[in-house]
Order: sequence, then C-alpha cells, then structure tokens
Amino acid sequence: MRERLAIYFNVHLVSDSTGETLAGVMRATCAQFDNILPVEHSYFLVRSARQLERVIREIEEAPGLVMFTLSSLEHRAMLEDACARMNMPCVAVLDPVLDITSRYLGLELNHRVGAARRLNAEYFKRIDALDYAMYHDDGQQAVELLAADVILVGVSRTSKTPTSVYLAHRGVKAANVPIVPGVPLPDILFQENRPLVVGLLITADRLIHIRRNRLAAMKETRAGDYTDEDAVRREVMEAQKLFEREGWPTIDVSRRSIEETAAQVLNLLAEHREQ
Repeated sequence: MRERLAIYFNVHLVSDSTGETLAGVMRATCAQFDNILPVEHSYFLVRSARQLERVIREIEEAPGLVMFTLSSLEHRAMLEDACARMNMPCVAVLDPVLDITSRYLGLELNHRVGAARRLNAEYFKRIDALDYAMYHDDGQQAVELLAADVILVGVSRTSKTPTSVYLAHRGVKAANVPIVPGVPLPDILFQENRPLVVGLLITADRLIHIRRNRLAAMKETRAGDYTDEDAVRREVMEAQKLFEREGWPTIDVSRRSIEETAAQVLNLLAEHREQ
C-alpha cells in the first residue's frame, strides 16, 4: 500500500500575551490528525495596531489557518476583517470556553490583556523586557540601544538571541548586535553614556562546528567565508581585539549553556550598576 504524503500547511498564531496557551491548543489539535506537518508562524505580544498590520501582511504572504487570542475588541475585529477579505479561516481559540463560562456565571468578560497571568509589576517588567529583546534582536533599531540594560555583541552563532530572550524573562532589557565583517557597529556602542556592553567570545573550532551544523540543518550548500576555517579564525580574532581595545567585559560561550551565559551577564550587570 502506497504511503500517503504528509500534508504541510501554515498556521499563524497571534497573541497579545506570551502565546503559551495558543501554542498548546494548536499542538493538541494537530495531534488529533495523522500525517500532517504544520508550519508555525508565531506573533506574540501583539499589542498595537501597527504590530497587527505587520502580522496581517505576513499572513497574506503565507496563507493558512489563523488562530488567535486577542483581548482587544478593536484588534480582534481588525484581524477577523482582514482574514475575511483574504478568505482565510480565522478562529479565536478561547471564545467557546469563555462564552459558556460567562453565561454560566452571568458575568461579562473584562477583556484584560494577559489576564490569565498574575498581573503585577514584575510580570509587566518581564513582558516589557521580552518585547524589547524581540525588537532589538540582531542589531535592529540601533537608535534605541541606549534604553537597554545590557547590549550583547558577538560574531554570528554565539547565542546572542537566546541569551537575550532568557535575560528578558528575568526582567532585563537585553539588545544584541552582530559583528559582521565589513559592517560598522552602531556608534552608540562607543559612547561614554552607553549601557553595559558584553562581548561574547567563542573558539574558532567550536564556531566552525556550530555553523556547519546550522548549514546542514538548513540543507544549505553555499557556505563561503561563513565556515571557511581561515576566515572564521580571522573573524574570531578581530572580535577579541575589539573587545580588548574597548575594554568590554567578555564571556566565553564556547562550552557554556544559555543559562550559564545569562547568569554571568547578570553578575556583570550587578557589578556595573554598583559602579
């Protein structure tokens, strides 16, 4: 009997919170079907019309099922109207449960964003930090780097992004800037009143190994200088010289986990604030 080919389809997850509930519902739903492979597109912490407009554009470019948890009635209507125009299925996954609970209790919904979580100052601090990390990943929005608590700088594949996200969960606003050969770094990094800048070091051998695995996972055959041994060693050496010249504290991430790197950053940040 001929085996049926797997069905690939796009699933867009749109949430004004961290998206944990939404992702759980989507995966539980997909587990009820055989031989399907959903391609997840996640848009979390969507809190403004501008953010939602960007989400809608990306949905239009990759048509598929849209699942959302949005508390703002205005944003819900905006997304549902857009999906209707594009003839795209769109579902608010919590609506049936919320509706029956509301009718049973005889109470109206408060439509409060993130109401499922404990709403305290520490929670909002983490959300703000996570939002900041997402918008300042990989050198984006360089003009806003002065608002960071810490800026991580390193060559490609030194775990800058996951470390930034981990720090955000600890309430730390972490931006990260890549060192790309031939591309100047933002001027803010060299100002006197800059935030704490931490250089992420890695051995050339370890970096080559990580990059080659990355390309293999992407089935990419054109590597160029990205994995060339001499080029990578020059890249690592130039980064180390930069860190030494600027006097930035450094962390060797060659054999460190994300948690260990983040813990070291927190220690450096505490020392920096004391000074």
